[in-house]
Amino acid sequence: MGFGVFIHRSDSIYDDSPAERYQFPSQYLRRVEACVGDWIIYYEPRKIAETRGYFAVAKVREIISDPGVSGMYFALIESGSYLDLPNPVPFNGARGPVELGVLNDQGRISGRAQSAVRSISPSDFSRIFELGFEEKAPLLPRLDDDMLLSGFDEKQTPFEFDQQRERISITLSRILRDRVFRRVVLRAYDARCAITGLKLINGRGRAEVAAAHIRPVEASGPDIVSNGIALSGTAHWMFDRGLISLADNLEILVSRQTNDLEGVRSIINKSGTALAPRRISDRPHPHFLKWHREHCFKQ
Repeated sequence: MGFGVFIHRSDSIYDDSPAERYQFPSQYLRRVEACVGDWIIYYEPRKIAETRGYFAVAKVREIISDPGVSGMYFALIESGSYLDLPNPVPFNGARGPVELGVLNDQGRISGRAQSAVRSISPSDFSRIFELGFEEKAPLLPRLDDDMLLSGFDEKQTPFEFDQQRERISITLSRILRDRVFRRVVLRAYDARCAITGLKLINGRGRAEVAAAHIRPVEASGPDIVSNGIALSGTAHWMFDRGLISLADNLEILVSRQTNDLEGVRSIINKSGTALAPRRISDRPHPHFLKWHREHCFKQ
């Protein structure tokens, strides 16, 4: 087992769904096999406009052959392991690349940085992980003996592996996952309800919207921003109970079973369409919207 970096583009030609599967050609098979049972970081290349850099973590469950394309494979992601980083981490930090493993002996960026799949050292993984979850109001419990993981000698590597895996387990507990999910979804929607269009902030500066899962966690819905939508209290209640849903083009669908059709229509966007995040990759994915229409929405 070992940590890895998987390059993913929002405009990828591959059949990728970061929270569920990662498609790759046979040339990367051994590298991906080395990551099975362990954690990887998703990275968006610098040449992508408004790149997110290192933007999420996930755990690889297994590898299967792509039944539809010869020479291609899928790395299947362990259910519930994917999580967007609250702070996407840029490739370059104040002192150069945050992933030191991409440097050659002369301290220059090597061709390794272009590899779609590559291994990453525990210290590099730790550095990116800590930067990704660093907050003024910490999301994580602060443990005195695990806050600085990148300064160990090479002979201590096995301990560092175990330390980092333990750190990830703490981070990805359900309570903390919910807090991270709320942060990334509200950021994508600018803390505005997608159904009503309202942006209400209380006296303490907290947005009065919730980060709702389109496909619930209880139904194996992942904590990925494209499976989330920012909703105010009433809209959230109606969405969870199937009184409203969304078409793939984000048209707001209202159930015929609602007892106050006109009242519902009076609070939704006048355009009849849900507000969408600016980034296309953050918008509700048709895969999750289809699930909500088929399993929650009351036609």
